[in-house]
Amino acid sequence: MASEALDVLIDEKLVERAAELGAYLKAKLLAMKTDKIEEIRVIGLWAGVQLKESAGPARPYCYQLKDRGMLCKDTHAQTIRLAPPLVITKEQIDWAVGQLEAVLG
Repeated sequence: MASEALDVLIDEKLVERAAELGAYLKAKLLAMKTDKIEEIRVIGLWAGVQLKESAGPARPYCYQLKDRGMLCKDTHAQTIRLAPPLVITKEQIDWAVGQLEAVLG
């Protein structure tokens, strides 16, 4: 079973895909127009959007995103953690960043 999962990662080049789409995600996040972000960290497709203290805690923003159809997690009080699936598309990233920008705007 584990070997089949590894085969999928290799055969479908999901590691390379995560690196490529992670760079795309980072560029989109950095281009957002909001004054509530302290820092953006991205590794592969995992992203952390660190909010400024003045923006308040991350949890209320995560609830607003859930109401818009986007799941994310607050972590360390001020961070919105994004962990999209490896099969996400650029169009879905665009939609998700749009939701995040609307909530933080």
